[in-house]
Amino acid sequence: MPFRLGELFCGPGGIAWGATHADIGIPEFSIVHQWANDYDADTCETYRRNICPNAPQTVYHEDIRTFDMTRLPPIDALAFGFPCNDYSVVGEQRGMDGVYGPLYSYGVNALNRFRPQWFLAENVGGLRNANEGTAFARILAELREAGYVITPHLYKFEDYGIPQARHRLIIVGIRNDLNFIYRVPSPAPYADIDNSCRTAIEVPPIPADAPNNELTNQSPIVVERLNHIRPGQNAFTADLPEHLQLHIRGARISQIYKRLDPDRPAYTVTGSGGGGTHIYHWAEPRALTNRERARLQTFDDDFVFIGSKESVRKQIGMAVPCRGAKIIFEAILRTFAGIEYVHVEPNIDE
Repeated sequence: MPFRLGELFCGPGGIAWGATHADIGIPEFSIVHQWANDYDADTCETYRRNICPNAPQTVYHEDIRTFDMTRLPPIDALAFGFPCNDYSVVGEQRGMDGVYGPLYSYGVNALNRFRPQWFLAENVGGLRNANEGTAFARILAELREAGYVITPHLYKFEDYGIPQARHRLIIVGIRNDLNFIYRVPSPAPYADIDNSCRTAIEVPPIPADAPNNELTNQSPIVVERLNHIRPGQNAFTADLPEHLQLHIRGARISQIYKRLDPDRPAYTVTGSGGGGTHIYHWAEPRALTNRERARLQTFDDDFVFIGSKESVRKQIGMAVPCRGAKIIFEAILRTFAGIEYVHVEPNIDE
């Protein structure tokens, strides 16, 4: 029987796409959607449209803090990409003291309630340093106390053929009464993949009628500024005339008006931020479209995002790269099927 997957903080479906497309050639070792929850209405609509169009009622648009999990059917696996706002190096890093920091505990509650055979939890790499490292230690301890053998690892998705430098802390746990040991899949099989952002965005060309592909209206001064910034440079490393320079006190964020280097993976796709944070094309003086950003996250062109342009930008930026998730889920399936695969040692000391 396939593993029935439940998701908390499901996002638009990057994890779910990776799970439901994971294929090791043995039908009984596969993953099917069972239910999902997210607090954002557009995100839930996107998930329903693309992951479970025939069962829209299985996606619950509710705040996790008041969500009644007692009404949910059983699951064999759980995924939860708990909100990273308070752990991200881009934010204030409030960790456990922030609004979002403690939300991981609802994933722990779900583990205790449903006792799935395995789980996957995802967050930003900054989680390790939040609250002087105590937040991460506490989360790992509670996952173990729930009855799971855990394997935390900082995955650098560009090493797995993903056209984006995206580093995410992913914890895979297997219930401790099961005789399986998860191994971190090696990036070696993906070493020869062309994961340049040029190839990701241009090969094949994005269809003229592709959804979520509207151009951003750039102001004349932004166009002029971008024309002075070479591929790979940003507003602070480029040689800008005085009237185009940004006079910002404090930290100079390297991604401000940064143009992509077409021969390298993109820098990290983010879901929010003001002027200068939208990821900029290497050849044209403009921000990327949402469809181009989605390609960097390895969403297929027929994956339709629901909502306003800014809502869609947020959804794409918060997602896990589809094909990166697929690699990890296939490693989990091989673990349970007893199939050896090339692996590496975890890079996080517990």
